[in-house]
Amino acid sequence: MKKLAGLGLILVCISGSALTPPKDQGTEVGGVMMLPKKTITENAMASPVLHTLSQNLSSTDVDASLTDKGPFTVFAPTDDAFSKLPAGTNAYLLRDANEAELKRVLNYMVVPGKITSSKLKKMVKKGKGTATLISVEGEPITVKAAGDVITLSDSKGDSAVILTADVKQKNGVLHVVDGVLTPN
Repeated sequence: MKKLAGLGLILVCISGSALTPPKDQGTEVGGVMMLPKKTITENAMASPVLHTLSQNLSSTDVDASLTDKGPFTVFAPTDDAFSKLPAGTNAYLLRDANEAELKRVLNYMVVPGKITSSKLKKMVKKGKGTATLISVEGEPITVKAAGDVITLSDSKGDSAVILTADVKQKNGVLHVVDGVLTPN
């Protein structure tokens, strides 16, 4: 009897450790794990699909802001999203003379606080179909949700869909989006 009880205890311990999920190991974005122990800037720079965003961040002091404590919510456009902009737009924004304009665009993609997709959906439900976020730039972003699809829109009517939601960061959360929203 004691042998069976001891064996049962061992089996419980072994299966218990095997079934216990590991702590959050991060979310894969572009084939690279974005680790929750790293900042938004560190993770974005590691992802090959966020290269253009990282380049833009590092050409301004916005990247330094995103290493601060936060928390921040960042709607991070992919390289494909940047490629949908009119030809020459990114090169134009990267010129030294246009740094202030680039900062405005980048700060428009950042919202104070840690806003997960479930929180966005609750805000939309409470707002009877839409919710409004105010970006660090000070301008509104409109949020709509239909099932699992969350769409963001700027005041000009351009929109972006969240492709990968809730990428946990040391100083907030990042949502990978398929479009570049811009302030007025």
